[in-house]
Amino acid sequence: MPMKAIASLLVLSSVIIAQKSLDSAPWTRHTIDAVSNEAGKRGADGVKLADVNRDRLPDVVTGWENGDAIRVCLNPGKEKVREPWPAVTVGRVKGAEDAIFTDLDGDLRVDVVSACEGKTKSLFVHWAPSDPGEYLNSAAWETEVFPCADKKALWMFLTTFDVDRDGDADVITGSKGPNGAVGWLVNPGHAKARNLANWKWKELAKASWIMTIRDIDLDGDGHREIIYSDRKGDKPGIYAMSHLTAAPWISEPVLLGFAEREVMFLDVADLNGDGKKDIAAAIRPEDFGYLFQPDSDPWRSKWKQSLSSPITNRSDFGGSKAVRIGKIDPEREPVITATCEHANGKLSGVFHFPFSIDPAREIQATDISGPDGVKFDRIELIDLDSDGDLDLMTCEEKFGLGVFWYENPHR
Repeated sequence: MPMKAIASLLVLSSVIIAQKSLDSAPWTRHTIDAVSNEAGKRGADGVKLADVNRDRLPDVVTGWENGDAIRVCLNPGKEKVREPWPAVTVGRVKGAEDAIFTDLDGDLRVDVVSACEGKTKSLFVHWAPSDPGEYLNSAAWETEVFPCADKKALWMFLTTFDVDRDGDADVITGSKGPNGAVGWLVNPGHAKARNLANWKWKELAKASWIMTIRDIDLDGDGHREIIYSDRKGDKPGIYAMSHLTAAPWISEPVLLGFAEREVMFLDVADLNGDGKKDIAAAIRPEDFGYLFQPDSDPWRSKWKQSLSSPITNRSDFGGSKAVRIGKIDPEREPVITATCEHANGKLSGVFHFPFSIDPAREIQATDISGPDGVKFDRIELIDLDSDGDLDLMTCEEKFGLGVFWYENPHR
């Protein structure tokens, strides 16, 4: 063989080996907010993002379920993003299952709303300081309970959304248990928002255990819809509700798919390249499923339902918990990233795998986390180190990893 051909083969081999190394080695983990028993930081449960200080960087809020801290962490920028982020405890409430950023009173200061289960069973607002310079001062935050939701349900999930189209931020809520439901906190208007007695809660649909609520323009009509997953009860599955132009503002729920399956966290993206938004979901105990939007009216036509192609090394990972769709390698097609619960012992709890629904095709999952961690949560895919590829942010509840992100090694 000519020396030039041999040299070309050697270069190609080195590229393949380097790519295989990128695809097989666990990603480097960077802690954003660490566990602290003294500070009430035990059992980090969920990450939600927003730019709260207008520096064009995503900040994160997390409720620590097994402690009592509701924490906001401010993105320090590219140079310090691998270090623990500047953070503040905005309130102390027990049993937090979720927390979101939102400006409820229109003062341009980003507040926090938290949802609690356990014995607390309440929704809280944590009012941001009026002085932006005091945002990281815990003593400058004010915590109050919504009377209309106090001790009413095991609150599980939140998203902010202007339901009645009046220009202020309402809050969509989901709960579980005997009084489980999807509903919304009705904002009385910016001038009255600070008096929580003015707020009302309205039920939209009965539920057993809400795992995800997403507000997104699902059908491309310019209006956001509500999509949610109910994992338990006699009517589990993935549902959608249309946003109406007049009261009652939200339609009755429509079952899209996976009835009688225990659906966990979901994501929305165009999976098959037809220009329509589809849905991917983690399904207990170990499945991943897809719903494909029909060509005709998505509210009256049946969605195609499929499970992922068999994952040959599925037994190397924990049980299915959450999914997120994105381009892990900027030069390749988008993949499904996943987090797990019950990732005990040598099992890994975060990984990615190619999208495929061919039952005859076997696919391979690629480890992200390594064996550290047991019970992970929802995922954010975002370029935190500004190098042009998507990193993965999540949190972990039982092993003590706290809130953190994995650095994508592709760039």
